Amino acid sequence: MTFTTTHTENYARCIAASTRVRWDIGRDVIRGRVFDFSKHFLPDGLSRISRLDFLQPAEQVHLSQIQGRTYANMFGLVERFIGIKMLEITRDHWFGDQVALEALVRFTDEELKHQELFRRIERLAAAGMPPGYEFLPTANEVAAQVLQAPTWSVLALTCHIELFTQTHYRQSIEPDDHLSELYKDVFLFHWQEESQHAILDVLEWERENARITPQERDEAVDGLIGLVGAIDGILQKQSHADAHYFVVTCGRRVPQAQLDKLAAGLLDAYRWQYIVSGVQQARFRELLVQMITADQWQRIQSALSSLMS
Repeated sequence: MTFTTTHTENYARCIAASTRVRWDIGRDVIRGRVFDFSKHFLPDGLSRISRLDFLQPAEQVHLSQIQGRTYANMFGLVERFIGIKMLEITRDHWFGDQVALEALVRFTDEELKHQELFRRIERLAAAGMPPGYEFLPTANEVAAQVLQAPTWSVLALTCHIELFTQTHYRQSIEPDDHLSELYKDVFLFHWQEESQHAILDVLEWERENARITPQERDEAVDGLIGLVGAIDGILQKQSHADAHYFVVTCGRRVPQAQLDKLAAGLLDAYRWQYIVSGVQQARFRELLVQMITADQWQRIQSALSSLMS
């Protein structure tokens, strides 16, 4: 793609927004606070806890906090490979559009900051929750696997993540006045910077799409399907780990039938959070469908059919 004045202006607007909303983890987000463990972390629109009708109110709060802890850790996980990929593609701009280069360097810097934010959030959650929680995937191992895929595939997955982040905050987290104030603020500040990242994702994904051949794009579609399958594998393992942690820490014996429903409910919620809500995001679908053939879109839909249900 040859950069036009319009493209440069889009990158410049991201720089201006990044400068305007720039925040510090300690000074602006945490501000010496701790989590309020009497409140939910995630709203029901994301946690889907109301579907588990056998849980008592206090158990619903506890499960929301477990899910919220995993939600923060998942963002820390994906931002590892997103930051690496964005740093990698800055080389395409080294001797070209320096405004685009600055925008992507800022993007990478902010992703590094977000990783540190979520590490601190994990420590704050651990300080107020019973021992035994495990977040199973390792950021570097997942990043190494993801980055084996074609750049088009990684940028598609990245755009998918950044766009559903916007939807989650605006439609579920922001309107809920009953969440832990610190937890809600974490995702307010996260959303402010991710709003610009989503714009940059689209610019870079479109640039890569214009660069590759139809054969490379066809292979990249398979790469994207493989990445979504790998994410689902992580979700299956983590949902069982979180169900086990809940059973150990909820203070009562959980019958097997309830445990089975709990694990299935967590997997349903995690698939909704990290896969389905992004696939159904209107802007992502619009971008994806414009780039691929009808046969390729059908291939994606077929691969996702079991997850979407």
